[in-house]
Amino acid sequence: MKKYFKYIKPYLIFFILGPIFMIVEVVGEILMPKLMATIIDVGVAAKDYGFILRQGLLMALVAIFMLIGGVGGAYFAARACVGFSSDMRKDAFDKIQTMSFANLDHFSTGSLITRLTNDITQVQNFINMMLRMMLRAPGMLIGAVVMAIVVNPQLALVLLVVLPIMLILIVIVLKTSFPRFKAMQDKLDKLNSNVQEVLTSIRVIKSFVREDHEKIRFEHSNEDLKENTLRALKIVIMIMPLMSIMMNATTLSVAWFGGRQIIAGLMTIGDLTAFITYITQILFSLMMVAMIFMQSSRAMASLGRINEVLHTDVDINDDDARCKDKKVTEGSIEFENVTFRYYKNSEESVLDNVSLKIEPGTDVGIIGSTGSGKTTLVSLIPRLYDADEGRILVDGVDVKDYSLENLRDGVGMVLQKNVLFSGSIRENLLWGNEEGSEDELKEAAQNAMASPFIEEKENGYDYLLEQGGNNVSGGQKQRLCIARALMKKPKILILDDSTSAVDTATEARIREYLSDNMPDTTKIIIAQRISSVINMDMIVVMDDGKITAVGTHEELLESCVPYQEIYYSQMDKEETA
Repeated sequence: MKKYFKYIKPYLIFFILGPIFMIVEVVGEILMPKLMATIIDVGVAAKDYGFILRQGLLMALVAIFMLIGGVGGAYFAARACVGFSSDMRKDAFDKIQTMSFANLDHFSTGSLITRLTNDITQVQNFINMMLRMMLRAPGMLIGAVVMAIVVNPQLALVLLVVLPIMLILIVIVLKTSFPRFKAMQDKLDKLNSNVQEVLTSIRVIKSFVREDHEKIRFEHSNEDLKENTLRALKIVIMIMPLMSIMMNATTLSVAWFGGRQIIAGLMTIGDLTAFITYITQILFSLMMVAMIFMQSSRAMASLGRINEVLHTDVDINDDDARCKDKKVTEGSIEFENVTFRYYKNSEESVLDNVSLKIEPGTDVGIIGSTGSGKTTLVSLIPRLYDADEGRILVDGVDVKDYSLENLRDGVGMVLQKNVLFSGSIRENLLWGNEEGSEDELKEAAQNAMASPFIEEKENGYDYLLEQGGNNVSGGQKQRLCIARALMKKPKILILDDSTSAVDTATEARIREYLSDNMPDTTKIIIAQRISSVINMDMIVVMDDGKITAVGTHEELLESCVPYQEIYYSQMDKEETA
């Protein structure tokens, strides 16, 4: 509970006032039956209309206080639970932003969405219910039991039979519902992941005419969720009729035995009416307790899933950085015996004892077969992942000694998968430098060969992009991503196969700009085409997580067999003659 106090503290007054106001309502509910019994036994029996009027006004006053208590309790409970869940959701989202790629690999996108939405909503609903019922239910239970004993101790003995049975039902609910609700949330994860994947890949699905296949996949996920939800709610479906049967049976018993006492002159009609009302309140309060336990089972399952996010150990941070104020000023890079595995218990390494030195301002091309470790290698420079063995130096300083902000500010990276955000082209480019001027914006777009198609758009730089940039072509998307990276004016620029969708003439102009106008920037270009790296100062050939050769195009063409195979497979006979 202590770790959640940070979410309670800002709304502590609401957490206190909510239950207090609900107690006011409970006191009124306990008083009402006794007041009604007095009217029946005294006012009606004696035909004393004045007494009935006075008691009626007193009941109206109590009802007003009950209204104030009920509305106030509901209001403060809502303020408390919404504030609590809002702050928790913000912390969970902030935590996700701090996670490394390795951390994020443990959660699917659909699962994270479920945890930030549905799971936190379950916790919010539970807190709301708790604040409204945690004092109301036991308060009503205790008050009604006391008043029932005061009204008729003999008749109250029926509670000795009813209460244990009700409590046993509540314990059964608690023990059986928790694992079922957890399984239900896991199935909801799977469904959300399925929906998210389909919606982001809808164009591919349509192009391959796989709508029927995806419908079947969704139907399976949906059916799994339905079955697990019904299984989880089955206990709820069963408990409510059982509670109702107990309530009606108890009321019938009280009416039977109470009626006999009235005939015998041991009890008044007003007391029997009050006693039945108190019995109803007792059973109703037990039903509220059962509901709290059922909701708590679902909330605890959800809270455990939220805690998995909140308490994930972020494996990449700059807490121990020794040069937090240092920035990347030169752009030199050195890999020293670097080994990396995506999964720490994996026997195979993605990178195996890699060593490489890159001087500032060097144009470096990296080429190799798919899965050779090219993207992984460059991902270690801005610490998107951390090496398992060895170290990476930037400007002669271990990357772990930089603050993450300063290190990543010095590295401009265009990822293999181009990502644009919904909003205008201008807003997307300003991701590279939110303080960038209009001239810098246009210069970056021009140098990335993006300005021609931007200016053709109806609103130019204010043209609105759809989510993921789906309303521009693949080549246009790549050029916008390059322009965004150029806005940073980084000392190290990494282009990970980021011109694959661009025609060769446009690609050549982009390379020419990078070479002529950014001489002090270290440029690393990962490519599949030899033409993309042929003029680089240094070409790195990778295969199976290792560097097999380093040199210029001419040197590698003479001495490196893998490079020769790639080269001759891409060049026609006339070019290679």
